[in-house]
Formats: sequence, C-alpha cells, structure tokens
Amino acid sequence: MNLPEGIYVIRDAIALPEPHHAIRARALRRAEYPVTLADSVEEAVKHLRTVVGDQRIALVTDDTVAALHAEELRAELHRQNVDSTMISVPPGEESKTMRTAEHLLDWLAGSRMRRRDVLVAFGGGVVIDTAGWVASAYMRGMPYVNLPTTLLAAVDAALGGKVAVDHPSAKNLIGAFHQPAAVIAATPWLSTLPARHVRAGLAEAIKKGVIASPALFKLIEQNFSEIQALDPTALRRLVHGAATVKCALIDRDPYEEDLRRPLNFGHTIGHAVETVTGYGPVLHGEAIAFGMACAARISLARGWLENAAHTRLLTLLRHAGLPCDRTELPAPVDPEAVITALDKIRLIRDGRLRFVLPVAIGTTAISDDVTDDEIRQALVRSPEPDSTQPVAALLAPRTAGTGLAN
Repeated sequence: MNLPEGIYVIRDAIALPEPHHAIRARALRRAEYPVTLADSVEEAVKHLRTVVGDQRIALVTDDTVAALHAEELRAELHRQNVDSTMISVPPGEESKTMRTAEHLLDWLAGSRMRRRDVLVAFGGGVVIDTAGWVASAYMRGMPYVNLPTTLLAAVDAALGGKVAVDHPSAKNLIGAFHQPAAVIAATPWLSTLPARHVRAGLAEAIKKGVIASPALFKLIEQNFSEIQALDPTALRRLVHGAATVKCALIDRDPYEEDLRRPLNFGHTIGHAVETVTGYGPVLHGEAIAFGMACAARISLARGWLENAAHTRLLTLLRHAGLPCDRTELPAPVDPEAVITALDKIRLIRDGRLRFVLPVAIGTTAISDDVTDDEIRQALVRSPEPDSTQPVAALLAPRTAGTGLAN
C-alpha cells in the first residue's frame, strides 16, 4: 500500500462470531465542562475564546439582552478575534416554542456554520433552554456554550444540559439532554436585572439550599440585602455556591435515570402553574417558589416537617418577595385547573406523581402517594409564619466570620 503522506489510515479486523451469539450495543455518555464566573465582559470572552478556539460562533439571544449587552459583547468578541454572527428572538416564555426552534434551525441552515462551530446561548433560561435544544438537534448535535444573563439561568438553567421547548399540554415536553461545552457567567450581565427577575432567580437558589445545603440557605439569609442590591461580591458568592450544589447533584444522576430527584422540589406544582397560566404571566422562579410553599404545607400537614423549618422557609420566601399563597401569584390560578394539569404530568410519569417534600433544611423525602386532596388543600390554604416575630428576627442572625467569602 503506497498512500500519500498525511492520509489518515484506519486498519481494522473485527471477527465475526457465530450467528447465535448475542449482540450488545454500548454507548457511554459522560461530559465534563468548566463553570466560570467572570468579573468583566473581557474576562468572560477570554474564557470563551479558550473553549471555542478558532471556531465560528452563532450567538442566540433575545431582544432585551441584545439591547442591553450585545453591542459590548460583540465588540469584545471582535477585539479578541472571534468570528460571530447573531440572531435575536422575542423575550419571555412565549418564545420557548417549536416555532422559535424551527426559526433558529432555519437560520443556522442558511448560515456559514460548520459542524464543529459553536452555538452560544446568551440570555436567560428561555434562550438557554431553546438554543440548547436547537444545538442538540442541528447536525445531530453541535457544541454550545451558555452565557447566562439572569440569576435563575446562572444558578440553574445553564447547568446540567436539560434543554427543551414547551408544549401547550406540558412544560418542557419536547427536549433532550445535551451538555454544554462550558458555562460562563459575568457579574456585569447580572447587574442590570429587574428586581422581579432577581427574586425569581433567588427561588432556585433557595431551593438548592433546602434540598442539599444548609450552608447555602444560611448564606442567602445572612446576605439577603446585598444580594437584593446586586452587590457584585454577593452575586459571585451566591452563584458560586448555588452552582456548586447543583453540579454536585447532577453529577450523581446526570441523565435522570432515577426520577427520585430532590432537584424537582417545587417543580411538580410549579410546572403545572406555568402550564395553566399560559407560560409567561408567572415567571418560572415565581411558580417554583409557590410550588415549594405548597410542598412544605403538605409535608407540615403530614407531620414530616417541623414547624420551625416550615417557618424559616416561608419567611425567607416572603422576605424575597416570592409568592407563597395562590392569591400572591401574578396571574389567577384555579386549583382544579392545576389538578387537571397534574393529571397530564402523572400520565407522562407512568401514572405517578413524585413529590419532593422537605423534612428539614438539607433533607427531603420523595413521595409518590400525595393525594389530590392534599394538593388541593395546599393550593388553597396558606399557614403563615409566626406573626408575633418580625421578619428580621426570623432570619438567621449575622455573626462574625460568616459573611461573604472571596
């Protein structure tokens, strides 16, 4: 054999067993990627540059983020010699649809993007979920990087590779697992968040504290004012802590082979609320906060959750301005409509609803026997924290040596 120099040669000789020999196929899935917190756009692009190398990037964002941050980001990409093209979609959950996904796929198909070029999702949870799903489908899967611009995305949506679009019958019904090549969050992008979106992001961080990290829960209690004021040091510590907790949890079961997942705390009812309100009027974090409050009420009524822990959770949620009562949601919610939506989720999940019920801060129990009557009672009732104490007294006191770490 006399082949030209530089030709890649593969030589193989796979033996053939007898026809009765069983054939087994195996495809291992394992991904590892960096999660980076940057203090400036320049630093964020430097990290992105190390990931994408000389590949082109297709930047997907929404109109709000584009108006706030796209010009600075693209200028920095150009300065660091990253070839980019960009598309923007309307903001909000209403864009997390197959129609948007098809639009993005058509855009990619008409672009100069090659198989190993990189899609970059630059935005909040809607952009990250939708663009990630498009990346999972285009050319049977192209690399993508998440640049989260909301607190909720930085502590939750950007991590774990769960990508999806909504369907009128259920949230995230059409999706896949497709892990990003990197997640890069920059505090300047988080500093322009409206207060309502800060609160929504805090809901997902509080959730992680309840299910897996008393230290994270305490950090939020003790530094709530700084977080609410978007102090860069507070944001960095919060994002670093919440991302650490989520990455530890998803590492145990990255593809959800075990459906008994504490990360679903608040999501069973929360997703149903988003479905019945039409994906948009109630932000994801608001729905999850309400779902957590309902799950806590169910656990309290069963005698599984002590009153002190229940009070501590509801106090922090209310202090954050998050809805714990149905009347506090930004859109009207009919309890019976939520029950009906849960029936669809039950059907998807082999006829059972798995509720994550808090037992203590850092401890949860997974129950698949929660009844419709328990859910109904949790939806319509709202036990309050002890009103004889001021909110500040119910929050963990600030002590020396427990402030923000660098």
